[in-house]
Amino acid sequence: MTDPRQQLIATAQAMQPAGLNRGTAGNVSVRHDSGFYITPTGMPYPTLTPDDIPLIVLDGAKNGTYSGHRKPSSEWRFHYDLYASRPEVGAVLHAHSPFAVSLACLRREIPPFHYMIARFGGDTIRCADYAIFGSEMLSTVTIAAMHQRKGCLLANHGLLVVGRDLDEALSLAIELEELCEQYWRACQLGQPVLLNADEMAEVMVRFAGYGQQ
Repeated sequence: MTDPRQQLIATAQAMQPAGLNRGTAGNVSVRHDSGFYITPTGMPYPTLTPDDIPLIVLDGAKNGTYSGHRKPSSEWRFHYDLYASRPEVGAVLHAHSPFAVSLACLRREIPPFHYMIARFGGDTIRCADYAIFGSEMLSTVTIAAMHQRKGCLLANHGLLVVGRDLDEALSLAIELEELCEQYWRACQLGQPVLLNADEMAEVMVRFAGYGQQ
């Protein structure tokens, strides 16, 4: 069986070639037993080894207790709350991708300009309220924006997605950044024509059985 820490490292290292990150920005985690592995704070992804990956236990205390010799990402709190509140989530990915950040700095949600918005569980991509990075408040506003959704923007910050596993989380992050770019470009030409509620409801029905499970 593949070491989940190695899978986590591979996903983190795939973020820059996919246009999601530069340097040590962003973070990734994967559920493991009664906790989750998460990328360490401030370490370049190309240098990571399995021993660098800390494990945080979901023990209800939410005090940041971890095992390993590296400190976990400063954003561990919203990872913790997502795993604790949503048992279907197997992986969480946060990135500072350029088009997502551009829209997040406008504190603008993405409306139903394209039917692929439905892949994230609703007819918009919400933008969470602003809170300083690493804070309890950031986790609180993030959980609200992610209610019944697989992705959101974080105001003046970046994007966040959840998936059943690391592969889905990376795929969703790439898709969300692409939608951000498409919406940004369409807005340069005018106001995009939006799909209405009935049209998006029909798409949601189609997406319920979309793809391989």
